[in-house]
Parts: sequence; structure tokens; C-alpha cells
Amino acid sequence: MTATGNRLPLDELCIDTIRTLSMDAVQRANSGHPGTPMALAPLAYALFTRTMRHNPQDPHWPDRDRFVLSAGHASMLLYATLYLSGYDLALEDLENFRQLGSKTPGHPEYHDVPGVEVTTGPLGQGISHAVGFALAERILAERFNRDGHEVVNHFTYVIASDGDIEEGISSEASSLAGHLGLGKLIAFYDRNHISIEGDTGIALTEDTDMRYTSYGWHVQDLGEDISLERLELALAEAQGISDRPSLIIVRTHIAFGAPTKQDTAGAHGSPLGEEEILATKRFYNWPSTEPFFVPEEALNHFRQTVERGAAQQREWSERFAAYRADFPELAVEFERISQGRLPEGWDEEVPSYPADPKGVATRKASQNVLQWAAAQVPELVGGSADLAPSTLTLIEGADSIDTQRFAGRNLHFGIREHAMGAIVNGLTLHNLRAYGATFLTFSDYMKGSIRLAALMRIPSIFVFTHDSIGLGEDGPTHQPIEHLAHLRATPNLSVIRPADANETALAWRHAIAAEDHPSALVLSRQNLPTLDPAVVPADAIERGAYVLRDTDATASEGAPVILIATGSEVQIALRAAELLSDEGIAARVVSMPCEDHFAEQPSEYRDRVLPPSVRARVSIEAASTFGWHRWVGDLGETVGMTGFGASGKAEQLYEHFGLTPENVADAARKSLARAQSI
Repeated sequence: MTATGNRLPLDELCIDTIRTLSMDAVQRANSGHPGTPMALAPLAYALFTRTMRHNPQDPHWPDRDRFVLSAGHASMLLYATLYLSGYDLALEDLENFRQLGSKTPGHPEYHDVPGVEVTTGPLGQGISHAVGFALAERILAERFNRDGHEVVNHFTYVIASDGDIEEGISSEASSLAGHLGLGKLIAFYDRNHISIEGDTGIALTEDTDMRYTSYGWHVQDLGEDISLERLELALAEAQGISDRPSLIIVRTHIAFGAPTKQDTAGAHGSPLGEEEILATKRFYNWPSTEPFFVPEEALNHFRQTVERGAAQQREWSERFAAYRADFPELAVEFERISQGRLPEGWDEEVPSYPADPKGVATRKASQNVLQWAAAQVPELVGGSADLAPSTLTLIEGADSIDTQRFAGRNLHFGIREHAMGAIVNGLTLHNLRAYGATFLTFSDYMKGSIRLAALMRIPSIFVFTHDSIGLGEDGPTHQPIEHLAHLRATPNLSVIRPADANETALAWRHAIAAEDHPSALVLSRQNLPTLDPAVVPADAIERGAYVLRDTDATASEGAPVILIATGSEVQIALRAAELLSDEGIAARVVSMPCEDHFAEQPSEYRDRVLPPSVRARVSIEAASTFGWHRWVGDLGETVGMTGFGASGKAEQLYEHFGLTPENVADAARKSLARAQSI
């Protein structure tokens, strides 16, 4: 260990510890983004040691302040600060930055690191999820706080980069946050002028201050003054603004102190290099050239956060005890929601609907089931991207959530699908049960947020109606084709396309009960006959597929043909089976509401539903046939869409594109002929 200068004042020593750990970790990994952590170290230090109410020994304390690093590429800023503050990270974890199996991946990931509230990385997502956090805080505060008893009162803090500000999703979410007046949301915009391609001036010259002011945010521009005193004053001012979210703009210098790389794109996404690091440490008057050196004084000072956080949590616990004494039922309910537990016995009586050849659209069935679910699960909240009259996703008798009524349950996201997905995730991460709805074709806009929900393993609910060419006259721009295949390709996402009202009820039950995965409910615009509830097993969604129609012949291993369908096409399969039966061809019909779950079943169950000996198979789905060969095999047929849709009445479109019982029966004959020729 080699001394390089005198010790610095304690605050500065702590700030530079964040910087040096960030430099060293990126250098050790030979991968990462050192410049932004070096620039923002004063802000992270101020937030975690002076401003935020948090307890490193209990990262799940319900009324803690939330911190979101929307600039997820600067992950070492967060990892270094969490370690120094006393969270369950070791110095060894920083040394293993970006290594396989480490607790410090390239971007912050929920579940992996205590203190990471949300997975960030895709720019714009972090600040948009944070809007969901702040909205959840307001909803819970309105429901549970009482005069003299404030048990929900916390802030959400965000650090966003130029890239976050440029991405469209953040504009949508920020606009809605301003509309709702989410005063407990405080975001820092790190205007460092550097992106991968160079100075941001090559693409970003807007007046961001005025843009956010027009959204209804309170905006402060600190310029280059990011002294601790100035940061604390700005934070205090933002905390005092209760009716607007706050944006605090800081002009930082990427790779602060690096002699040749400060304010260059070279410090954005690449290690500084050994010589540059040594020169930077000399600039800081750093007391050691040893990588990952942590001054004892700095660590001890940082670790005071543990005692301070424990005291803050004890004070809250005392207030909550008084709250419990005065409002015992509310206290029990608050604890239940905070722990992510559903009400006892909430799903004992799932709605069931009698057989009906006329039936209802599954979106309409979903509307009915939603009312049942909302009555059983008070924390269920959600809404649509300006499509509630079409998606039928309003909770009847409940208020809309707006600036005056945060105790409501119906959200109006406006035409903002990007933001809706992220905000639903934020609400879910705050232990509300949240859903967002739009047409299936517009799931394209939400894919980033859906993917993050699946990656985080959180039970967000995405409701997609108008699921096929069956929506009719709106034409190919609105008729989803490739969307089911796209969603099904997402790991850990349950894509559920129910065939009738009874499968729809089971789909909602599954989505709400889920603990470790999001669900996409895919629903029809057109009416579908209601199946006899006696033939729809209670575990239809969990199993993923089941035998809906069978005969003695198809129950045996010598069954001639199997027809597999989802959603609205199950009825086509049933009618095709009747046509085949008239010819003496026994056909089994399998309803497959959730292909993902069926694939996860033990082989014994899969083989009972789709006996390997029965190689004559046909899949029927009014969507891309991509992926269906997995189930129909090399001798099977796929009946579906091979191009875009068209404008016309639904029944005409089904006829035009060959989605008819007659065409399915013909496909079954072809597959059977191939199977019999072997």
C-alpha cells in the first residue's frame, strides 16, 4: 500500500471511495461504465447518508424511501453505495462485478441485490417504473392514513441520464406523473452531455427544463453546483412541493478527475485503463494505489447509515403500533398487502358459467370476472390506455384515480401504452395487484416493460383484447398476427388465450394468484360459445392444455387425429371434429389456453393429452403458425395466418383466410394420410 497524499475531509473521502471502487470494479471486469458513477458520487452519497429514510438491515421495510437508478449502466454507483452503506454486499461482490453468478450484474437486477428496487438498464424504464412507485405510495396513503396516523409517507428518488430523457417511454410516464401531481417523486436529471456516440448535442438540443415544466413538474437547475449543501437545499425544496413531481437538473462531468478522459465518450462505456486510474487517484489525493482500497474512516462513516436507518424504522414501528391500537382492521390489511399476501380464501368460488351456444366475447366474460376479483382482492387496481370501453376493464362502482381521489381503483393511462406497462410494474413492485389493458396489436409498444416484468418475476397482469382477425373491419393495422408468437417467446411470461367464459374466469384466478411471473390475458372481441363448465378442469390454466372432446377411439393409443386450438378457434376445432366424426374419423380436441404451462408439465401428462403414437395432428389459431410445429410434429398441419389480415367482417375474414371447420377437417385428412402412409 502506497500513500499518495494527505487524508481528505471525511465527506470528500467518502465520495471518492465511491469513485475509486467504481473505477476499480470496471477495470477488473474490463467492462462497464466508470464515468457516470465518478460524476454522480456526490449525489449518491447525499441521498443514501443524508436524505433517504432507509434501513440497510431491512431492505423491505414498508415505508422506506425508494431509490431507482434509471441510468442502470452506472450500476457501480449503486453497488458501491449499497456496500458502503451496510447492505448485504461484500467487497468481494464488487470485485466480481459483471462476472457470472455474481451479485453485481452489469445492470441492477431486482432480487439479485438487496437494495435494488427494480431492474433497470433499458433507458427510460427506470424513471417510468418509478412513476408507478410514487403512484402506489399515494394510493396506499389515501387508503390507510388517518388523522394523526401517517403510516404511509415516503419518497421515490430517481437518477436519470440523458438517454432516459431521450427515450419516449419516459416522456409518456413523466407526462402522466405531472398530470397526477405525484409530489413524492423526485428525479435527478444528470445532464453530462455525453453518450456513446459523443456529445449529446448531436441529437439532443431541446429545452428539457421547459418540457418538464409543461408536464407540470417542479424544476430546479443546479448547473454545475453539486456540492452537498446545494444538493440538500434542492432536495429540501423538492420535498416541500406536495402537488407536483420534481426534476432536479445537474450538469456533471463524466469521469470527474480523470486527466485525459473527463468529459469524453471514452469514459462512458469502457474501463479507464490502469495508468488513467492511477493518475485519477493522484488527482483525488487518494491514500492508496491498491485496487478496491476502502479507507476505514469512510467505511465507518457510511455504516452510520445502519444505525440511523434502524432508528428511523423503529420510530415508524412505534407509530404503526399506535395505528394498530386505533385501527386494528386497517393495520392487519396494511400488513397483508405489504407482505404481498392475498386475502384468505379469496378464490374459493371462482365464477362459473353454464353452457351457452351463443356465449359472450371473452373480453366481456373478463369484465364480469374482473368485478368478482375486485370484490375479493381490494388491492387490485388497473386501467386501460384510453380503451376501457373496448377492453371492458373498469371496476364498477369504484372511483377513478386522479389528483383528488387516490383511493380509487380505476386508472386512466391515456394513450400511453409504453408508460402503462412500466407503471403497472411499479405498482406491482409496491405489492398492489395491478393490470393494464389495450388491444393485442399494441402490445408491441409495451414489450420492454413486459420483458422486465418477466425478468423480475413479478405478477403484473397485462390484458389484451381484440386478439385476432376476428376484430373485423379495423383491418390489418389492428389485427394481431405475430404477437402471440412474440409474447410466447418471452421466458417466464404466462400467455393465456381462453376459449370461453369459464376458461377466462380461471385465467383471471391464475393471474392474480401468481407470485413469480407476469400474465398476459389474450381475449376476443367476438362472441364465443360457452363451454359446459363440467368439461373445463379447474387446473386448465395451470396445466396449460386439456382434452376437451374425446371418444372411445381417440382415448386409446390408436386415436386417428388430434385437433389442438386456442381461444376463438377451439369452437372451429369442435365443429371440425364433428365433420370428421360423420366420416367415421375419430378426432380428439385439445384446448390449449396456455402453451407455456403445457410445455412445463411432466412428460406423463403431456403424453396423456397428446399421445406420441398419434402423429396425425392439426393446430388451429387465428395468428401466425410460428411455433406450432412443436406440437403437431413433422406429419401435422398448421391452420393459421401466414400473412397480415384484411378489412372486413369477422366471419368473412375467417372464411377468406381458411379458418373454417371444413378447412380444418381437410387438414386433418392430409395429416392422417401422411401418418397412415408410414
